Amino acid sequence: MATAAQRLLAAGFTWFDATSSLPSAQKSVKGFVTRDGALVAFVVPHSSADHFRIVGAHTDSPGLHLKPNPEGVAANFGTLEVEIYGSPLLNSWLDRDLNIAGYVVHRDGTQRLFTSPSPVARLAQLAIHLDRGVNESGVVLDKHAHLRPVWHTGAADLSVRELAARWAGVAERDVVTVRAQLVGHEPARLIGVDQSMVAGGRLDNQLSCWAAIEAVCNTTQITANDAGIGVVALFDHEEVGSESTTGAAGPLLEHMLERIAHSIGRSRNDYLAMLPGSSCLSCDNAHAVHPNYPERHDPKHAPLINRGVALKSNSNQRYATSASSAVAFLSACTAAKVKHQLFVSRNTMPCGSTIGPVTATRLGIDTVDVGVPQLSMHSAREVCGARDALDLPRIISKFLRG
Repeated sequence: MATAAQRLLAAGFTWFDATSSLPSAQKSVKGFVTRDGALVAFVVPHSSADHFRIVGAHTDSPGLHLKPNPEGVAANFGTLEVEIYGSPLLNSWLDRDLNIAGYVVHRDGTQRLFTSPSPVARLAQLAIHLDRGVNESGVVLDKHAHLRPVWHTGAADLSVRELAARWAGVAERDVVTVRAQLVGHEPARLIGVDQSMVAGGRLDNQLSCWAAIEAVCNTTQITANDAGIGVVALFDHEEVGSESTTGAAGPLLEHMLERIAHSIGRSRNDYLAMLPGSSCLSCDNAHAVHPNYPERHDPKHAPLINRGVALKSNSNQRYATSASSAVAFLSACTAAKVKHQLFVSRNTMPCGSTIGPVTATRLGIDTVDVGVPQLSMHSAREVCGARDALDLPRIISKFLRG
């Protein structure tokens, strides 16, 4: 989220305090507000704008978060106590060099981000000599007993709080609380002999966040004929149900849209009338066909990597796409001159959900769910197509322009 804010500022957007009124928009205004792990950016082309074009994504990813008192001892190792966030593929965290990252909160309530400058922790897998059947039965992990990474061998007085303050560049006495998690040290990179794939941590759903921010920053040619207000909403806590002050089920976006409407002179009645004519593009990565498990997909609705962004549908409302709401996405693909694919789960393979149904339910706005196809979803390191990753911001730009 902090990276997105920096990108917006560099593109000429103005940061507005979440508790203050927005200035009256008599002409084009570009701004954004932040709240903890959430961000809402907007482009108002002119005061006669009469609907919203919203792009939604989420900033959080499944992983391992440190508990408030994480330090422990086992054998001669210093260990860390973690809490599982969301539904990560736990085995994917084994035998990786891990950093600690997060933020500290000052006494005045301000936050300072930090990350360890080098790997400091590791979840070591049990040797095959001590688990002879592992290759036949698979890795079985006790979520409490087996997820304690080692982070030193004997420095008993070492504390996460002390190091977090040092890494954040603040005095430990000024730190009230620390929020931290484990993250893979290896950076994202292009892979494949043809450099056609992107491998990295938290592609779900940082990729969609990046694409949305890139698109709104580059959507500068909004003309006077475009009556739509472009909005990018990056929510937190999607992986755990979206029910929080900064999640899609909370009032953050609803309140921001009304504040924007008020800034162009609209009454509450006018604002409510704007919603039915608005649209939302919910962006969250999709499941690409795995070459070793093709039977897990419906062959007629099975997206392939680097063959286009997927349009996601589910008649049980796990996705918000409808026959009508899909038109905005399909029109944007045509305008961007890029291909798209279809994703529908097998009847024997229930799909996950996104912020799409939540946003549609809360606001009554037609919403369509789309996403870049990827492998290894919820792994510590995921893979998607480089071409698809570049197509998504092009589609979003056309969608925002209407």
